[in-house]
Amino acid sequence: MRNIKLTISYDGTEFHGFQTQPNLRTVQGALQGRLEEVVGHPVSIIGSGRTDAGVHARGQVVNFHTSSRVPVEKWPIVCNVKLPNDLVVTAAEEVPEDWHARFNARGKVYRYLIDRGAYPDVFLRMYSYHYPYQMCVERMIEAAAHLPGRHDFTSFCAANTPVEDKVRTLTAVDLKEEGHLLSVTCRGEGFLYNMVRIIVGTLLEVGRGKISPDQIPAILQACDRKRAGVTAPAHGLTMWEVLYD
Repeated sequence: MRNIKLTISYDGTEFHGFQTQPNLRTVQGALQGRLEEVVGHPVSIIGSGRTDAGVHARGQVVNFHTSSRVPVEKWPIVCNVKLPNDLVVTAAEEVPEDWHARFNARGKVYRYLIDRGAYPDVFLRMYSYHYPYQMCVERMIEAAAHLPGRHDFTSFCAANTPVEDKVRTLTAVDLKEEGHLLSVTCRGEGFLYNMVRIIVGTLLEVGRGKISPDQIPAILQACDRKRAGVTAPAHGLTMWEVLYD
């Protein structure tokens, strides 16, 4: 059996998230179905992580095992010819038999895009959160500086997050302005459910003066979801890259 690693991109607008769900259109379901058509046997896709309904991906990574002899460089072609337009295989690589898209990942990069224009950008409406309010980006940058490091991120994940250990390491939270657009890029070893969206929602409240930058350490230490800001909408979030050695 060969182990094939695929890098995929998708527009999450019409998908009910990454993970297969009965009677719902998902990324895993669509890709798995196409792969099974190509190889002629059941396929089990392993993803680097899940994305929620409405969340996009530029560099999601999956792997699967197959007895097919399709040359590795041909996988993007044979997949894309019948994949839907909102899901594309961008690269393929043959990896060792025990390589695992999730367990071998050393980190992930997520980007959240905020449209600060007076009116929504019609061409970005599915990929950015329109937020036309006066904000102090400098205060947001000051607040974001408190987040990198190894912390218990209970305050910055959904209250119903099933995992018990909520300690994660963030290596960077960077804000960048380009015209009316503001991006928040989070890089870390791993992320909890809704973690990036809650970080963004909290930074937006900092920008509007509802939370002060120097409150961030206390919010972290509280381990209380109610202390952080709102959860920003899913459609502004993109899984940008998965990091491997």
